[in-house]
Amino acid sequence: MHKLTYCLLAILLLSACKTVQDVALTQPILTDKDLTKKTVDVNTIKGHIYYLASDEMAGRDTPSPELNIAGRYLATSLMRYGVKPVEGFDDYFQQVPMKKITPAQAGTISFGAEKLEIGKDFLCLKGGNLDTEAEVVFLERGTAEDFDKVEVAGKIVVVVAGLEGQDNPQQWFFAGADKLKIAKAKGAKGLIELYSSVQLPWNYLVNFLNQPQTIVDDSEVEAFPHIWVNASNVAAITQLKGGNGLTAQVKIDGIKEEILKTYNVVGMVEGTDPVLKDEYIIYSAHYDHVGIGRADERGDTIYNGARDNAVGSVTVLSAAENLAKYPTKRSAIFVFFTGEEKGLLGSAYYANHPAIPLEKVVYCFNSDNGGYNDTSRASIIGLTRTGAQPLIEQACTAFGLKAMEDAAPEQGLFDRSDNVNFAKKGVPAPTFSLGFTSFDEEITKYYHQPGDEPQTLDYVYLTKFFRSYVYACRLIGNTDGSVFWNEGDKYYEAGKALYNKE
Repeated sequence: MHKLTYCLLAILLLSACKTVQDVALTQPILTDKDLTKKTVDVNTIKGHIYYLASDEMAGRDTPSPELNIAGRYLATSLMRYGVKPVEGFDDYFQQVPMKKITPAQAGTISFGAEKLEIGKDFLCLKGGNLDTEAEVVFLERGTAEDFDKVEVAGKIVVVVAGLEGQDNPQQWFFAGADKLKIAKAKGAKGLIELYSSVQLPWNYLVNFLNQPQTIVDDSEVEAFPHIWVNASNVAAITQLKGGNGLTAQVKIDGIKEEILKTYNVVGMVEGTDPVLKDEYIIYSAHYDHVGIGRADERGDTIYNGARDNAVGSVTVLSAAENLAKYPTKRSAIFVFFTGEEKGLLGSAYYANHPAIPLEKVVYCFNSDNGGYNDTSRASIIGLTRTGAQPLIEQACTAFGLKAMEDAAPEQGLFDRSDNVNFAKKGVPAPTFSLGFTSFDEEITKYYHQPGDEPQTLDYVYLTKFFRSYVYACRLIGNTDGSVFWNEGDKYYEAGKALYNKE
Protein backbone atom coordinates (compact mmCIF):
# COMPACT_ATOMS: atom_id res chain seq x y z
CA MET A 1 0.00 0.00 0.00
CA HIS A 2 2.78 2.42 0.97
CA LYS A 3 4.77 1.54 -2.17
CA LEU A 4 1.74 2.33 -4.33
CA THR A 5 1.28 5.67 -2.56
CA TYR A 6 4.94 6.59 -3.03
CA CYS A 7 4.77 5.64 -6.69
CA LEU A 8 1.69 7.78 -7.24
CA LEU A 9 3.30 10.75 -5.46
CA ALA A 10 6.46 10.38 -7.54
CA ILE A 11 4.43 10.32 -10.76
CA LEU A 12 2.46 13.40 -9.68
CA LEU A 13 5.65 15.28 -8.76
CA LEU A 14 7.32 14.42 -12.05
CA SER A 15 4.22 15.48 -13.92
CA ALA A 16 4.04 18.76 -12.02
CA CYS A 17 7.72 19.50 -12.65
CA LYS A 18 7.28 18.81 -16.35
CA THR A 19 4.24 21.11 -16.43
CA VAL A 20 6.21 23.91 -14.76
CA GLN A 21 9.09 23.32 -17.16
CA ASP A 22 6.76 23.36 -20.16
CA VAL A 23 5.15 26.60 -18.96
CA ALA A 24 8.57 28.17 -18.45
CA LEU A 25 9.66 27.16 -21.92
CA THR A 26 6.54 28.66 -23.48
CA GLN A 27 6.80 31.98 -21.57
CA PRO A 28 8.26 34.72 -23.81
CA ILE A 29 11.53 36.34 -22.72
CA LEU A 30 10.76 39.99 -22.00
CA THR A 31 12.92 42.52 -23.81
CA ASP A 32 13.92 45.92 -22.47
CA LYS A 33 11.20 47.39 -24.65
CA ASP A 34 8.63 45.04 -23.09
CA LEU A 35 9.80 45.96 -19.58
CA THR A 36 9.52 49.65 -20.44
CA LYS A 37 5.88 49.30 -21.42
CA LYS A 38 5.09 47.49 -18.16
CA THR A 39 5.52 50.62 -16.05
CA VAL A 40 5.23 53.76 -18.22
CA ASP A 41 1.54 54.62 -18.13
CA VAL A 42 -0.22 57.76 -19.37
CA ASN A 43 -2.37 58.14 -16.25
CA THR A 44 0.65 57.93 -13.95
CA ILE A 45 2.39 60.54 -16.09
CA LYS A 46 -0.59 62.89 -15.93
CA GLY A 47 -0.99 62.45 -12.18
CA HIS A 48 2.63 63.41 -11.48
CA ILE A 49 2.64 66.41 -13.84
CA TYR A 50 -0.71 67.75 -12.68
CA TYR A 51 0.58 67.67 -9.10
CA LEU A 52 4.04 69.16 -9.65
CA ALA A 53 2.78 71.90 -12.00
CA SER A 54 -0.40 72.73 -10.08
CA ASP A 55 -1.21 76.26 -8.95
CA GLU A 56 -0.73 75.06 -5.37
CA MET A 57 3.01 74.57 -6.13
CA ALA A 58 3.20 78.34 -6.85
CA GLY A 59 5.80 77.89 -9.57
CA ARG A 60 8.34 75.98 -7.40
CA ASP A 61 10.72 78.91 -6.97
CA THR A 62 14.14 78.43 -5.36
CA PRO A 63 13.82 78.69 -2.43
CA SER A 64 10.17 78.35 -1.43
CA PRO A 65 7.99 76.14 0.80
CA GLU A 66 6.32 74.85 -2.36
CA LEU A 67 9.65 73.71 -3.81
CA ASN A 68 10.32 71.79 -0.61
CA ILE A 69 6.86 70.19 -0.88
CA ALA A 70 7.63 69.18 -4.47
CA GLY A 71 10.93 67.71 -3.29
CA ARG A 72 9.14 65.72 -0.60
CA TYR A 73 6.70 64.44 -3.25
CA LEU A 74 9.60 63.22 -5.40
CA ALA A 75 11.30 61.59 -2.40
CA THR A 76 8.17 59.71 -1.28
CA SER A 77 7.61 58.61 -4.89
CA LEU A 78 11.12 57.13 -4.93
CA MET A 79 10.34 55.45 -1.61
CA ARG A 80 7.12 53.98 -2.99
CA TYR A 81 8.94 52.58 -6.03
CA GLY A 82 11.62 50.91 -3.92
CA VAL A 83 14.46 53.28 -4.80
CA LYS A 84 16.84 53.49 -1.83
CA PRO A 85 18.47 56.56 -0.26
CA VAL A 86 22.19 56.85 -0.87
CA GLU A 87 24.35 55.94 2.11
CA GLY A 88 25.42 59.01 4.03
CA PHE A 89 22.52 61.17 2.90
CA ASP A 90 19.73 62.37 5.18
CA ASP A 91 16.82 60.35 3.82
CA TYR A 92 16.67 61.22 0.09
CA PHE A 93 17.84 64.80 0.53
CA GLN A 94 21.15 66.49 -0.15
CA GLN A 95 21.12 69.93 1.41
CA VAL A 96 22.42 72.54 -1.02
CA PRO A 97 23.67 75.58 0.93
CA MET A 98 22.61 78.75 -0.83
CA LYS A 99 22.41 82.40 -0.06
CA LYS A 100 20.44 85.32 -1.47
CA ILE A 101 22.57 88.34 -2.32
CA THR A 102 21.04 91.80 -2.38
CA PRO A 103 23.21 93.88 -4.74
CA ALA A 104 25.36 96.78 -3.67
CA GLN A 105 23.66 100.10 -3.07
CA ALA A 106 26.82 102.05 -3.83
CA GLY A 107 30.14 101.43 -5.51
CA THR A 108 32.96 103.06 -7.49
CA ILE A 109 36.12 102.06 -9.33
CA SER A 110 38.62 104.92 -9.47
CA PHE A 111 41.85 105.10 -11.49
CA GLY A 112 43.64 108.08 -12.99
CA ALA A 113 41.01 110.69 -13.81
CA GLU A 114 38.28 108.05 -14.24
CA LYS A 115 35.57 107.18 -11.74
CA LEU A 116 33.19 104.34 -12.72
CA GLU A 117 29.83 103.99 -10.95
CA ILE A 118 28.16 100.72 -10.06
CA GLY A 119 25.12 99.87 -12.19
CA LYS A 120 25.93 102.48 -14.82
CA ASP A 121 29.53 101.50 -15.58
CA PHE A 122 30.12 98.19 -13.80
CA LEU A 123 28.43 95.29 -12.02
CA CYS A 124 29.71 93.16 -9.17
CA LEU A 125 28.97 89.53 -10.09
CA LYS A 126 30.55 88.03 -6.98
CA GLY A 127 32.19 89.31 -3.83
CA GLY A 128 31.18 91.19 -0.73
CA ASN A 129 31.50 94.75 0.49
CA LEU A 130 35.07 96.00 0.14
CA ASP A 131 37.43 98.95 -0.06
CA THR A 132 40.69 97.94 -1.71
CA GLU A 133 43.44 99.56 -3.74
CA ALA A 134 45.93 97.73 -5.95
CA GLU A 135 47.95 97.85 -9.14
CA VAL A 136 46.13 96.79 -12.32
CA VAL A 137 47.50 94.12 -14.69
CA PHE A 138 45.91 93.39 -18.10
CA LEU A 139 45.97 89.73 -19.28
CA GLU A 140 44.18 89.79 -22.64
CA ARG A 141 41.55 86.97 -22.53
CA GLY A 142 42.75 85.59 -19.20
CA THR A 143 43.59 82.07 -20.35
CA ALA A 144 45.74 79.83 -18.17
CA GLU A 145 48.67 80.67 -20.49
CA ASP A 146 48.01 84.41 -20.04
CA PHE A 147 48.13 84.03 -16.27
CA ASP A 148 51.44 82.16 -16.49
CA LYS A 149 53.12 85.09 -18.26
CA VAL A 150 52.74 87.70 -15.51
CA GLU A 151 52.95 87.86 -11.72
CA VAL A 152 49.46 88.78 -10.47
CA ALA A 153 49.80 88.33 -6.68
CA GLY A 154 48.39 91.37 -4.87
CA LYS A 155 47.10 92.92 -8.11
CA ILE A 156 43.70 93.47 -9.73
CA VAL A 157 43.54 91.38 -12.90
CA VAL A 158 41.78 92.90 -15.95
CA VAL A 159 40.76 90.66 -18.89
CA VAL A 160 38.37 90.69 -21.83
CA ALA A 161 35.17 88.75 -21.07
CA GLY A 162 34.84 85.32 -22.65
CA LEU A 163 37.38 83.30 -24.61
CA GLU A 164 38.48 83.47 -28.23
CA GLY A 165 35.67 82.28 -30.52
CA GLN A 166 32.93 82.72 -27.90
CA ASP A 167 30.15 85.17 -28.73
CA ASN A 168 27.49 84.01 -26.26
CA PRO A 169 27.40 85.85 -22.88
CA GLN A 170 26.13 82.64 -21.28
CA GLN A 171 29.46 81.02 -22.18
CA TRP A 172 31.27 84.04 -20.72
CA PHE A 173 29.83 83.29 -17.29
CA PHE A 174 31.41 79.83 -17.29
CA ALA A 175 34.69 81.12 -18.72
CA GLY A 176 34.72 83.87 -16.10
CA ALA A 177 34.29 81.35 -13.29
CA ASP A 178 37.42 79.53 -14.47
CA LYS A 179 39.38 82.78 -14.71
CA LEU A 180 38.23 83.69 -11.20
CA LYS A 181 39.61 80.43 -9.79
CA ILE A 182 42.98 80.97 -11.43
CA ALA A 183 43.19 84.61 -10.30
CA LYS A 184 42.40 83.67 -6.72
CA ALA A 185 44.81 80.73 -6.72
CA LYS A 186 47.61 83.01 -7.92
CA GLY A 187 46.99 85.53 -5.15
CA ALA A 188 45.27 88.33 -7.09
CA LYS A 189 43.00 90.76 -5.23
CA GLY A 190 40.16 90.73 -7.75
CA LEU A 191 39.08 90.09 -11.34
CA ILE A 192 37.64 92.70 -13.72
CA GLU A 193 36.26 91.58 -17.10
CA LEU A 194 35.59 94.05 -19.91
CA TYR A 195 32.11 93.39 -21.29
CA SER A 196 30.85 94.23 -24.78
CA SER A 197 28.07 92.25 -26.47
CA VAL A 198 25.62 92.96 -29.27
CA GLN A 199 23.65 89.86 -28.25
CA LEU A 200 23.04 91.16 -24.73
CA PRO A 201 23.59 94.94 -24.54
CA TRP A 202 24.74 96.50 -21.27
CA ASN A 203 21.38 98.00 -20.27
CA TYR A 204 19.71 94.57 -20.56
CA LEU A 205 22.52 92.99 -18.58
CA VAL A 206 22.08 95.54 -15.79
CA ASN A 207 18.35 94.85 -15.60
CA PHE A 208 19.05 91.13 -15.39
CA LEU A 209 21.94 91.10 -12.93
CA ASN A 210 21.46 94.18 -10.78
CA GLN A 211 18.79 92.55 -8.63
CA PRO A 212 18.79 89.98 -5.81
CA GLN A 213 20.66 86.83 -6.85
CA THR A 214 20.55 83.31 -5.39
CA ILE A 215 23.91 81.52 -5.38
CA VAL A 216 25.55 78.45 -3.86
CA ASP A 217 26.97 79.46 -0.48
CA ASP A 218 30.70 79.01 -1.05
CA SER A 219 32.01 81.79 1.13
CA GLU A 220 35.69 81.22 0.32
CA VAL A 221 35.16 81.83 -3.40
CA GLU A 222 32.39 84.39 -3.14
CA ALA A 223 34.46 86.77 -1.00
CA PHE A 224 36.74 87.31 -4.01
CA PRO A 225 35.46 90.22 -6.18
CA HIS A 226 34.42 89.45 -9.77
CA ILE A 227 33.40 92.56 -11.74
CA TRP A 228 32.12 93.20 -15.26
CA VAL A 229 32.88 96.67 -16.65
CA ASN A 230 30.96 98.22 -19.54
CA ALA A 231 33.51 98.42 -22.37
CA SER A 232 31.74 101.30 -24.13
CA ASN A 233 33.78 103.88 -22.16
CA VAL A 234 36.74 103.93 -24.55
CA ALA A 235 38.95 106.24 -22.51
CA ALA A 236 38.56 104.19 -19.32
CA ILE A 237 39.05 100.88 -21.08
CA THR A 238 42.19 102.12 -22.82
CA GLN A 239 43.69 102.96 -19.42
CA LEU A 240 42.73 99.60 -17.90
CA LYS A 241 44.22 97.73 -20.84
CA GLY A 242 47.36 99.82 -20.64
CA GLY A 243 48.17 98.89 -17.06
CA ASN A 244 51.83 99.92 -16.65
CA GLY A 245 51.64 100.73 -12.96
CA LEU A 246 48.08 102.03 -13.01
CA THR A 247 46.49 101.83 -9.55
CA ALA A 248 42.77 101.33 -9.09
CA GLN A 249 40.63 101.76 -5.98
CA VAL A 250 37.50 99.61 -5.73
CA LYS A 251 34.76 100.50 -3.23
CA ILE A 252 31.57 98.46 -2.92
CA ASP A 253 29.01 98.92 -0.16
CA GLY A 254 25.46 97.82 0.75
CA ILE A 255 25.63 94.13 -0.25
CA LYS A 256 23.44 92.00 2.03
CA GLU A 257 23.34 88.22 2.39
CA GLU A 258 20.55 85.86 3.50
CA ILE A 259 21.26 82.16 4.15
CA LEU A 260 18.80 79.75 2.47
CA LYS A 261 18.04 76.05 2.73
CA THR A 262 17.13 73.98 -0.30
CA TYR A 263 17.68 70.40 -1.42
CA ASN A 264 18.59 68.03 -4.22
CA VAL A 265 16.59 64.79 -4.13
CA VAL A 266 18.75 61.69 -4.62
CA GLY A 267 18.10 57.92 -4.71
CA MET A 268 19.75 54.80 -6.12
CA VAL A 269 19.09 51.31 -7.44
CA GLU A 270 21.88 48.73 -7.40
CA GLY A 271 22.69 47.00 -10.68
CA THR A 272 22.35 43.26 -11.27
CA ASP A 273 25.70 42.45 -12.86
CA PRO A 274 28.45 41.50 -10.36
CA VAL A 275 30.99 43.61 -12.26
CA LEU A 276 28.97 46.31 -14.05
CA LYS A 277 27.03 47.24 -10.90
CA ASP A 278 30.15 49.15 -9.83
CA GLU A 279 29.51 51.48 -12.76
CA TYR A 280 26.79 54.09 -12.25
CA ILE A 281 24.54 56.11 -14.52
CA ILE A 282 22.98 59.35 -13.33
CA TYR A 283 19.42 60.07 -14.49
CA SER A 284 18.71 63.70 -13.72
CA ALA A 285 16.34 66.64 -14.06
CA HIS A 286 15.72 69.91 -12.24
CA TYR A 287 12.44 70.23 -10.36
CA ASP A 288 12.42 73.97 -9.67
CA HIS A 289 10.89 76.72 -11.81
CA VAL A 290 10.60 80.53 -11.54
CA GLY A 291 7.75 80.98 -9.05
CA ILE A 292 5.27 83.87 -9.21
CA GLY A 293 5.81 86.88 -11.46
CA ARG A 294 4.27 89.41 -13.82
CA ALA A 295 0.67 88.68 -14.80
CA ASP A 296 -0.17 87.60 -18.35
CA GLU A 297 -3.17 88.84 -20.37
CA ARG A 298 -5.43 86.55 -18.29
CA GLY A 299 -4.18 87.98 -15.03
CA ASP A 300 -2.36 84.72 -14.19
CA THR A 301 0.78 85.26 -12.12
CA ILE A 302 1.74 81.63 -11.41
CA TYR A 303 4.48 80.25 -13.64
CA ASN A 304 3.51 76.59 -13.36
CA GLY A 305 6.46 75.10 -15.26
CA ALA A 306 4.73 72.05 -16.72
CA ARG A 307 7.14 71.74 -19.64
CA ASP A 308 10.02 73.31 -17.74
CA ASN A 309 10.56 71.12 -15.94
CA ALA A 310 7.76 68.99 -14.49
CA VAL A 311 7.97 66.95 -17.70
CA GLY A 312 11.70 66.38 -17.18
CA SER A 313 11.23 65.52 -13.50
CA VAL A 314 8.52 63.00 -14.29
CA THR A 315 10.61 61.54 -17.12
CA VAL A 316 13.28 60.70 -14.56
CA LEU A 317 10.66 59.59 -12.04
CA SER A 318 9.36 57.16 -14.68
CA ALA A 319 12.87 55.77 -15.12
CA ALA A 320 13.15 55.36 -11.34
CA GLU A 321 9.91 53.40 -11.17
CA ASN A 322 10.98 51.14 -14.02
CA LEU A 323 14.57 50.50 -12.94
CA ALA A 324 13.56 49.86 -9.33
CA LYS A 325 11.22 47.11 -10.55
CA TYR A 326 13.47 45.80 -13.32
CA PRO A 327 17.08 46.81 -12.53
CA THR A 328 19.71 47.01 -15.26
CA LYS A 329 23.25 45.62 -15.13
CA ARG A 330 24.66 49.00 -14.14
CA SER A 331 23.59 50.82 -11.00
CA ALA A 332 21.38 53.89 -11.25
CA ILE A 333 21.48 57.23 -9.43
CA PHE A 334 18.38 59.43 -9.71
CA VAL A 335 18.94 63.12 -8.99
CA PHE A 336 16.39 65.94 -8.99
CA PHE A 337 18.19 69.29 -8.85
CA THR A 338 17.19 72.47 -7.09
CA GLY A 339 18.12 75.93 -8.31
CA GLU A 340 18.57 75.29 -12.03
CA GLU A 341 16.68 78.45 -12.88
CA LYS A 342 19.03 80.43 -10.60
CA GLY A 343 22.11 79.33 -12.56
CA LEU A 344 22.40 75.51 -12.50
CA LEU A 345 23.11 75.71 -8.77
CA GLY A 346 21.89 72.32 -7.54
CA SER A 347 23.75 70.39 -10.22
CA ALA A 348 26.91 72.42 -9.69
CA TYR A 349 26.82 71.57 -5.99
CA TYR A 350 26.12 67.88 -6.66
CA ALA A 351 28.93 67.64 -9.22
CA ASN A 352 31.32 68.97 -6.56
CA HIS A 353 29.81 66.82 -3.79
CA PRO A 354 28.61 63.63 -5.55
CA ALA A 355 26.86 60.78 -3.77
CA ILE A 356 29.07 58.38 -5.72
CA PRO A 357 32.54 59.47 -6.94
CA LEU A 358 32.22 60.75 -10.51
CA GLU A 359 34.98 58.46 -11.78
CA LYS A 360 32.49 55.62 -11.16
CA VAL A 361 29.74 57.41 -13.12
CA VAL A 362 29.98 56.40 -16.79
CA TYR A 363 27.07 58.50 -18.07
CA CYS A 364 24.65 61.25 -17.07
CA PHE A 365 21.31 61.24 -18.92
CA ASN A 366 19.66 64.55 -18.14
CA SER A 367 16.12 65.65 -19.05
CA ASP A 368 15.23 69.33 -19.42
CA ASN A 369 12.67 71.16 -21.56
CA GLY A 370 11.61 74.53 -22.87
CA GLY A 371 8.71 73.27 -24.96
CA TYR A 372 7.91 71.41 -28.18
CA ASN A 373 6.66 72.12 -31.68
CA ASP A 374 7.21 68.72 -33.33
CA THR A 375 5.53 65.65 -31.85
CA SER A 376 7.29 63.31 -34.27
CA ARG A 377 10.67 63.73 -32.61
CA ALA A 378 12.65 63.86 -29.40
CA SER A 379 15.45 66.43 -29.33
CA ILE A 380 18.59 65.13 -27.65
CA ILE A 381 21.03 67.93 -26.92
CA GLY A 382 24.36 66.21 -27.47
CA LEU A 383 22.99 63.14 -29.29
CA THR A 384 25.92 62.86 -31.69
CA ARG A 385 28.59 63.51 -29.05
CA THR A 386 28.71 60.14 -27.24
CA GLY A 387 28.78 56.43 -28.01
CA ALA A 388 25.20 56.07 -26.74
CA GLN A 389 23.76 57.64 -29.92
CA PRO A 390 22.61 54.37 -31.58
CA LEU A 391 20.97 53.21 -28.33
CA ILE A 392 19.02 56.46 -27.95
CA GLU A 393 18.00 56.36 -31.61
CA GLN A 394 16.84 52.75 -31.23
CA ALA A 395 14.75 53.63 -28.18
CA CYS A 396 13.02 56.57 -29.87
CA THR A 397 12.32 54.64 -33.07
CA ALA A 398 10.77 51.82 -31.06
CA PHE A 399 8.05 54.17 -29.82
CA GLY A 400 7.42 56.08 -33.01
CA LEU A 401 9.72 59.07 -32.50
CA LYS A 402 12.82 60.23 -34.35
CA ALA A 403 15.84 61.10 -32.23
CA MET A 404 17.28 64.41 -33.43
CA GLU A 405 20.30 66.48 -32.46
CA ASP A 406 19.93 70.06 -31.20
CA ALA A 407 17.97 72.05 -33.81
CA ALA A 408 19.05 75.42 -32.39
CA PRO A 409 22.83 75.27 -31.85
CA GLU A 410 22.95 79.06 -31.75
CA GLN A 411 21.18 78.89 -28.38
CA GLY A 412 24.08 77.02 -26.76
CA LEU A 413 21.63 74.68 -25.03
CA PHE A 414 24.17 71.99 -24.15
CA ASP A 415 25.98 74.44 -21.90
CA ARG A 416 22.79 75.95 -20.44
CA SER A 417 21.37 72.95 -18.59
CA ASP A 418 22.43 70.86 -15.60
CA ASN A 419 24.23 68.33 -17.81
CA VAL A 420 27.09 70.76 -18.43
CA ASN A 421 28.25 70.61 -14.81
CA PHE A 422 28.94 66.90 -15.35
CA ALA A 423 30.34 67.34 -18.85
CA LYS A 424 32.91 69.82 -17.52
CA LYS A 425 34.05 67.14 -15.07
CA GLY A 426 34.37 64.66 -17.96
CA VAL A 427 31.14 62.65 -17.59
CA PRO A 428 29.34 62.08 -20.95
CA ALA A 429 26.10 64.00 -20.41
CA PRO A 430 23.47 64.75 -23.08
CA THR A 431 20.00 66.14 -22.37
CA PHE A 432 16.78 64.43 -23.50
CA SER A 433 14.27 67.11 -24.53
CA LEU A 434 10.87 67.50 -26.11
CA GLY A 435 10.90 67.74 -29.91
CA PHE A 436 11.56 71.16 -31.43
CA THR A 437 12.69 72.44 -34.81
CA SER A 438 13.42 76.03 -33.78
CA PHE A 439 12.69 78.54 -31.03
CA ASP A 440 9.49 79.73 -32.67
CA GLU A 441 6.25 81.20 -31.31
CA GLU A 442 4.98 77.79 -30.21
CA ILE A 443 7.98 77.51 -27.89
CA THR A 444 8.01 81.09 -26.60
CA LYS A 445 4.25 81.01 -25.97
CA TYR A 446 4.92 78.68 -23.02
CA TYR A 447 8.60 79.10 -22.16
CA HIS A 448 8.77 80.78 -18.73
CA GLN A 449 5.16 81.91 -19.08
CA PRO A 450 2.13 81.46 -16.78
CA GLY A 451 0.44 79.52 -19.60
CA ASP A 452 2.80 76.55 -19.20
CA GLU A 453 0.15 74.45 -17.42
CA PRO A 454 -0.56 70.69 -17.34
CA GLN A 455 -3.77 70.85 -19.42
CA THR A 456 -1.88 72.34 -22.38
CA LEU A 457 0.24 69.20 -22.89
CA ASP A 458 -0.24 66.41 -25.46
CA TYR A 459 -0.21 63.28 -23.32
CA VAL A 460 -0.30 60.86 -26.27
CA TYR A 461 2.98 62.38 -27.39
CA LEU A 462 4.34 62.47 -23.83
CA THR A 463 3.71 58.74 -23.42
CA LYS A 464 5.89 58.05 -26.47
CA PHE A 465 8.47 60.50 -25.18
CA PHE A 466 8.62 58.99 -21.68
CA ARG A 467 8.81 55.44 -23.01
CA SER A 468 11.61 56.42 -25.36
CA TYR A 469 13.61 57.87 -22.47
CA VAL A 470 13.05 54.90 -20.17
CA TYR A 471 13.88 52.41 -22.93
CA ALA A 472 17.07 54.35 -23.69
CA CYS A 473 17.93 54.24 -19.97
CA ARG A 474 17.55 50.46 -20.03
CA LEU A 475 19.68 50.06 -23.15
CA ILE A 476 22.44 52.28 -21.78
CA GLY A 477 22.28 50.56 -18.39
CA ASN A 478 22.65 47.11 -19.99
CA THR A 479 25.03 47.72 -22.87
CA ASP A 480 28.46 46.11 -23.00
CA GLY A 481 29.60 48.81 -25.42
CA SER A 482 31.16 52.19 -24.77
CA VAL A 483 29.04 55.27 -24.11
CA PHE A 484 32.07 57.55 -23.78
CA TRP A 485 32.57 60.90 -25.52
CA ASN A 486 33.32 60.73 -29.22
CA GLU A 487 36.93 61.63 -29.91
CA GLY A 488 37.35 65.31 -30.66
CA ASP A 489 34.49 66.50 -28.47
CA LYS A 490 35.43 69.53 -26.38
CA TYR A 491 34.90 67.48 -23.20
CA TYR A 492 36.77 64.41 -24.49
CA GLU A 493 40.04 65.28 -22.74
CA ALA A 494 38.24 66.01 -19.46
CA GLY A 495 36.68 62.54 -19.74
CA LYS A 496 40.05 60.90 -20.34
CA ALA A 497 41.41 62.62 -17.25
CA LEU A 498 38.39 61.68 -15.09
CA TYR A 499 38.47 57.99 -16.01
CA ASN A 500 42.25 57.81 -16.32
CA LYS A 501 42.03 56.72 -19.95
CA GLU A 502 45.20 56.54 -22.05
